[in-house]
Amino acid sequence: MRDTRPLLLASDFPPLQRAALDTLQVNLGYLCNQSCAHCHVNAGPQRTELMARETVDCIVALLAGGAIRTLDLTGGAPELNPHFRYLVRAARALGVEVIDRCNLTVVFEPGQEDLAAFLAAQGVIICASLPCYLEDNVDAQRGKGVYADSIRALRALNAVGYGDQRVLNLVYNPVGASLPPPQQALEDDYRRELLDRFGIRFTQLLTLTNMPISRFGAVLLAQGEYAAYMDLLRDNFAASNMETLMCRRLLSVDWRGYLYDCDFNQMLDLPMPSAGSRRHISDLLHDECLVGKPIATGEHCYGCTAGQGSSCGGALDA
Repeated sequence: MRDTRPLLLASDFPPLQRAALDTLQVNLGYLCNQSCAHCHVNAGPQRTELMARETVDCIVALLAGGAIRTLDLTGGAPELNPHFRYLVRAARALGVEVIDRCNLTVVFEPGQEDLAAFLAAQGVIICASLPCYLEDNVDAQRGKGVYADSIRALRALNAVGYGDQRVLNLVYNPVGASLPPPQQALEDDYRRELLDRFGIRFTQLLTLTNMPISRFGAVLLAQGEYAAYMDLLRDNFAASNMETLMCRRLLSVDWRGYLYDCDFNQMLDLPMPSAGSRRHISDLLHDECLVGKPIATGEHCYGCTAGQGSSCGGALDA
């Protein structure tokens, strides 16, 4: 697989500095029951990288300090980490909001039969990937039969209160090398189609721009679309999105506990700028202030600032 990393590191993207940290995004490992075409993590069933209990305990200790309000759990399929439920329970006991980046079909994996009930009982916010409301588009990105299983999973989540009493956000990614359409208009389409056809309810739709890294970046290179896609991102740069970029208030933690400014930098192995060695989650247990510190940037950052903007919370200018 060809790698876009060497093409992304040199960039004229405007400098960024950190604001107050309020979100810790933790990648619990690259093991996943799916292998999606747009996945910037290259996750899949054959990956073995999983966060160890010792590192999970460092995260719990950091959360106990009280400064971080939101724990955002991702992967792979984060639920497949054997310490996932321990971490969720510990964070919720500390009053920390927990987000689960769920691929939906994981609820049908062996041992996950009670996952929906567990998440509901813990009051976890679910951000569920559903890259389209049409079957052909979803199966093209995620594999044959994934759409049907996703619909079954959404119904199971609705049955335990998600979409009503509990927050169930859906996540949209474009199928190819294009920017997402306006978030609110697309949300209206999702809501109408899913309710009319399946009776499915959800809270909000979040639109994400595909990042030109890892698996999607390799596809762009293989199809000769990389340069055109980067031109699209740069041509649609919106300076108004700079203030609300997620990297200014979020830290990304990889499965080994190392720190990055965002999940995309993590996948590019672009660590936080530091005068010393690579930073670890345990370093933050000493009450270090990150406000004003520089953020590592590259050409891929134009993906977060193009058009409406893009973040793990959806469009920045929705």
